[in-house]
Order: sequence, then structure tokens, then C-alpha cells
Amino acid sequence: MTDDELRAAVAAERTEQAELLAALAPERWDAPTLCDGWRVREVIAHTTMPFRTSLGRTLVELARARGNVHRMADRTARRDAAALSAGQLLAAVRENIGHRWTPPGGGVHGALSHDVIHGLDITVGLGLDRRVPPERVATVLAGMSPRNVAFFGTDLTGVQLRATDLDWSHGEGVPVRGLAQDLLLVICGRRLPPGRLDGPAATRFTRPG
Repeated sequence: MTDDELRAAVAAERTEQAELLAALAPERWDAPTLCDGWRVREVIAHTTMPFRTSLGRTLVELARARGNVHRMADRTARRDAAALSAGQLLAAVRENIGHRWTPPGGGVHGALSHDVIHGLDITVGLGLDRRVPPERVATVLAGMSPRNVAFFGTDLTGVQLRATDLDWSHGEGVPVRGLAQDLLLVICGRRLPPGRLDGPAATRFTRPG
């Protein structure tokens, strides 16, 4: 995909997420997601941080976290989730549909991956029946380099992830089958609710029932 096509996919993803978030009951903003320790409001605080925070401020936050990106992300998400209402967080999504932020070294593909993955953290975590368009998931998966996979630290030794809705697989070994979007979450180190994966090794990536 060209950068223009990727930006259109980013805008579509954010638009669809804004519509979904607008329909959530207020108490659902406090429901847990697949991001351990984060509710819906922390996830959205995290995804909208680049829209609300200057580069200089981000560098200050990173310095405070002693260069640990994960620590910085957790600290700022929790802080902003406590400071901003659900309405303010939703507005931050709506008002930045076309924002051109990209993660360092990730380009527009990285921005799409960021939004798709965290959107799935919410919808799968809450048990919402949302299917990300297959071509959008395929684009994210196609851009997953070995470095990207290694970043999440997920142990995929001895298994082959095999999508049931796309012509896509990853790795070698005992098959773990599921929707491509669920297998994307597996790569990202998430443990899924029961019943979403199939195969002898499925329980390895599934939360207790």
C-alpha cells in the first residue's frame, strides 16, 4: 500500500473506533481490556497521547522513565486516564481522525498497527463483535518484521499461527488456528478469552476460563 492508502486506512480505523466508543455505556470505560492493568480509558489515553502531547513533553516523560518506553507509556496512560473524562478522551479520537503522527521508525504502517492492535485490545477484551476489515489486518501482518515480533517478546517456539480467514501463517510447528486479528494479538503477547483459538497449543495463548 502507498502512504496515502495507509493514511486512508488509519483514518477509517479511527473513525470506526470513535463510533464504537461513542456507543459504549459509561461504565464500560472502566472495563478491563487485553492490556494488563488497563481499562478502556487507559488504552484510549495511550492511543491519543501523541495527539495531545508535544514531542518535547514526550521526551521529558521518556527521560523521567529513564528511557523505558513501556514504563513511560504506562505512567502517562494512567495519569491521563485519571485526569480526562470519557467525553474528553472520545473527543481526542474524533478530533484527530486525520492526524499524521507516526511512531519513531514505524512510518504510517506503524500508526495503522498501533491503532488496530489497541482497538482490538478493547473490543476483544470487552467481548464486542467487531471484525477489523481483513485487508486492514492483512496489511498490519504483512508489515510485521522479525524485529517487530521480537519487540513483543512472545514465545512462539514450536507453533504455527494459521489464519482461518486469510491466506496467512507464521512459524513452524503445532498449528494454532484463529481469525487473523486474533493471531495478531497473539503475536503482540496478548492472552485471549477462551474459545477464540483452536489447536492443541491454543491454551498456551488463552486466558483461564
